[in-house]
Amino acid sequence: MTMTQTAPVAAAAPGSPLAVQLIGVHKWYGEFHVLRDVNLSVKRGERIVICGPSGSGKSTVIRCINRLEEHQQGQIIVDGTELTGDLKKIDEVRREVGMCFQHFNLFPHLTILENCTLAPIWVRKMPKKDAEEVAMHFLQKVKIPEQANKYPGQLSGGQQQRVAIARALCMKPKIMLFDEPTSALDPEMVKEVLDTMVSLAEEGMTMLCVTHEMGFARQVAHRVVFMDRGQIVEVNEPNAFFANPQHERTKLFLSQILH
Repeated sequence: MTMTQTAPVAAAAPGSPLAVQLIGVHKWYGEFHVLRDVNLSVKRGERIVICGPSGSGKSTVIRCINRLEEHQQGQIIVDGTELTGDLKKIDEVRREVGMCFQHFNLFPHLTILENCTLAPIWVRKMPKKDAEEVAMHFLQKVKIPEQANKYPGQLSGGQQQRVAIARALCMKPKIMLFDEPTSALDPEMVKEVLDTMVSLAEEGMTMLCVTHEMGFARQVAHRVVFMDRGQIVEVNEPNAFFANPQHERTKLFLSQILH
């Protein structure tokens, strides 16, 4: 693995219009160069959909933004804080960044309400009663308040994913990351989760979403980012991206997924 030094860029100040900056980001898994010189700036309130073939590095980008994966070169700056090996800074970023995974990652032995109150109580030091009020507010928002005292195993996949979204929102994050949130769901459950995400988008939440749901990208994204082989190949607003893709790799990808 060869590393070239890039001059560091000053982090955007906390009051800056940028929510996320990736500057010359590289990542390797052993010899495999999974991210190659990735550059992306996301404004506050902007909604970005990241798409591309399997193995293109899109989930890795999302996971690097809250340091679930460590990048080896370049800079990642989230809400004015640069992600380095400094655990204090990692905690700082994670407090402000919500994440929804493909496989929900709910605690099976806790009720829905307990799943949603755990982080506010332990991380934000919120009194239990207040945390429960916040949790019920967001369970109402994702339209499943009646499930509060059930366990994850008693819910459908679509309901579990909506709980996962509510749980992330209970931390009142400034930025939400979604890593293929509908790909583990049966087709009839996809719409209910996408509807929840659309309503979040309408409230102005900064969102980065890895998804194959191109209808969602058209409806919600300010910009669509296409990745292939660890690189950002093309970025455009949805109408231009779908109607007039500029790159051959983008054209091929769209021809395969748009029937």
